[in-house]
Amino acid sequence: MSSSDTARPVHRRLVLAICCLSVGVTGINLSIVNVALPSISRDLHASVSSLQWTVSTYSLVMACLLLFSGSLADRFGRKRIFQLGLALFALGSLLSGLAPSVGWLILFAGLQGVGGSMLNPVAMSIVVSVFTDRRERARAIGLWGSVIGITIAIGPVLGGLLVSGVNWRSVYLVNVPVGIVAILLARRFVPESRAARARAFDPPGQALIVVLFASIIAATIEGPRQGWADPWIVGLIVLAVLAFVGLLAVEPRRSEPLIDLRFFRSPPFSGANTISVVMSAGLGGFLFLNTLYLQDVRHESPLRAGLMIVPMAVAQAVAANLSGRLVASRGARPPLVLGGALLALGGFSLVALTARTPGAYLLAAYALFGLGVGMISPPITNTAVSGLPPDQVGVAGALAASARQFGASIGVAVTGSIVAGADFIDASHTAWALLGACGVAVLALGIVSTSGWARSVAARNGQRLAPPSPGSITSITPSTSSRGSSG
Repeated sequence: MSSSDTARPVHRRLVLAICCLSVGVTGINLSIVNVALPSISRDLHASVSSLQWTVSTYSLVMACLLLFSGSLADRFGRKRIFQLGLALFALGSLLSGLAPSVGWLILFAGLQGVGGSMLNPVAMSIVVSVFTDRRERARAIGLWGSVIGITIAIGPVLGGLLVSGVNWRSVYLVNVPVGIVAILLARRFVPESRAARARAFDPPGQALIVVLFASIIAATIEGPRQGWADPWIVGLIVLAVLAFVGLLAVEPRRSEPLIDLRFFRSPPFSGANTISVVMSAGLGGFLFLNTLYLQDVRHESPLRAGLMIVPMAVAQAVAANLSGRLVASRGARPPLVLGGALLALGGFSLVALTARTPGAYLLAAYALFGLGVGMISPPITNTAVSGLPPDQVGVAGALAASARQFGASIGVAVTGSIVAGADFIDASHTAWALLGACGVAVLALGIVSTSGWARSVAARNGQRLAPPSPGSITSITPSTSSRGSSG
């Protein structure tokens, strides 16, 4: 911490508010853009695959860089990287709002993602460093986490207001003044901090993650249009397989790997990350499909389309609050199982959708889906870190965040590929059924990952990951020594 930061009193609640504001704007960007997609398509003559890239690029870049950005913050200062992230996010938003073509829009969305990757894990580290009391820290992290879910839920409503009242470019430009205000507030009130021992960089691991995620998303989006036998698509699939094999071969040999594969020996950790991917894929696919359905099929205005998702947003907020209480009183299994069931009901109830489905039926289905998402979100991180030693919790949390971002990208890619170039109503039946299947998968994974067997395996794995106690004659290797939080 710099001398000026040390001399200046720390206003913890204000710091928390700044972190919530900054992370909230990245969360709202995940959903606000969906409402603008039909307008973007008309104005920039964009195809469905281009719209998929417009949404997926942002979350894909964030998924690839979250861990790396956390390491940068631990090494060079969290306040410094936090401000850099805000600046890049605001710049990417400004350029996106001025984009002359869909190609440039996709590129600038990637720049937004670079900035966003410096906000989520770094904001968490700032909150943890400021709130030293365990109980206050738990409440602060809970509030910080709830802001992300709430902003994602209200994004479509705000997007509808902006697109109807101004134009689609305003959904990007609105981020610019928010980013500037957040930078000024962070400069004045957020204290500088670094990890006691920053994690080493892992260039091979970072490169393999980028190749793996990008090739999977590219193949999924372009496969239906190019044909799955196309040499480029086959090459992307082969590249993804090679990158995955490379991670399995390279990371265990690194002294401080970007992804410690030993984490995945813990069933709660593996289950929670898989649930993150599946749940986020369902949510990302839902928002993408629903926007096209309401505006292109039912010809609703952007504002009305956004307002029709209000039941989902309200249900998500209510369920998230109830879920947090259930986790505290009865553990992660009840909200995961109940959330999976509600998600399945919401998805399957939309399979029979037509252009004339009654509005009341739609609102009920949206509410069911929102209840499911709200129930699932709070216990994910709790389950992911179950059984892990305290010094590994930050990295584990960042991995769970990466899984959520990758899930959002794959959800848009898969559902968009199903409806691309086909009659929307006919093709969407399969896509909605897939979202229902996501709920079934969450339910099953929730049961397995919270079982007694899973907890016992996680406890044994945690003992292997924990550094030896002081005085132990066992040597401490770099991969198991204390690490700074990157989450």
